[in-house]
Amino acid sequence: MSVAESWSRVMSLLREHAPADHADLPGPATERMLAAAEARMGISLHGDLRTWLLRSNLDLPEEDVDDDVMCCGFDGFPDEGSFFLGIRAMERLYANRSTSCGFDPPDQPDDPFWRNEWIPFLSDQDGWRGKFVDVRDGRVGSWFVGGPSVTGEYASMAQYFDSVAKTLTRIADGSSPVCRVAGGRLVWS
Repeated sequence: MSVAESWSRVMSLLREHAPADHADLPGPATERMLAAAEARMGISLHGDLRTWLLRSNLDLPEEDVDDDVMCCGFDGFPDEGSFFLGIRAMERLYANRSTSCGFDPPDQPDDPFWRNEWIPFLSDQDGWRGKFVDVRDGRVGSWFVGGPSVTGEYASMAQYFDSVAKTLTRIADGSSPVCRVAGGRLVWS
């Protein structure tokens, strides 16, 4: 399944089971927005990341952005405590993580905490943990400040979004122990 198909499945499930949350989500990014972000970051987006952003740029409206936090997004989706990033939030977090030598720490090139080839697409508000896509091969990994980064956690963004769809399905059928739907919104316990 492609990233577009996997993301469409996630959006269909959200629209069906949490329509109020779905209605809050903004529209897609434009090629112009992505090209400008790539120029500022100095790196090309992986094709799957580009495809996803051209379907759903999940940046908050400017008036809702909190400058006191590292990342802003739509609270409670895909889980409690983290959210998908739009291109502005990705760019901001990427600028905070990238280094002049290409990886951090500089003395651990084979096992770094961060590589400049990783672009974050999901984070908590502090930017301490989240998921990234490796622009070299499209694999999805995760990071946690103070802990080891995990590369290749998912073979692709499509595979990751399939896991999100499975979680939404469990929530919709009432078998999730940590989330339910109330008033058209995901409610985490």
